[in-house]
Amino acid sequence: MDFLWSLFSVRRRYRHYALVDQHGICVSFKHCAQQPCGQGWVEVHDANLCWLNRPLPSSARVTSRSRAITARQLLSI
Repeated sequence: MDFLWSLFSVRRRYRHYALVDQHGICVSFKHCAQQPCGQGWVEVHDANLCWLNRPLPSSARVTSRSRAITARQLLSI
């Protein structure tokens, strides 16, 4: 029964963020639901440890995306 409830419950989608210093060097990673506070955090596709202490590749950054329609919004239409 718990499985059925889990199908309809709201799931938080965690995203990957990288902290980049003023020279473009990746300093840290964070995995959270909302963008971290402070300057220098950019959203990336995944947290690759090879990027630490190196320039963050431009292909790693997530481009701004349009918001997806949620099930709740579909039901309210």
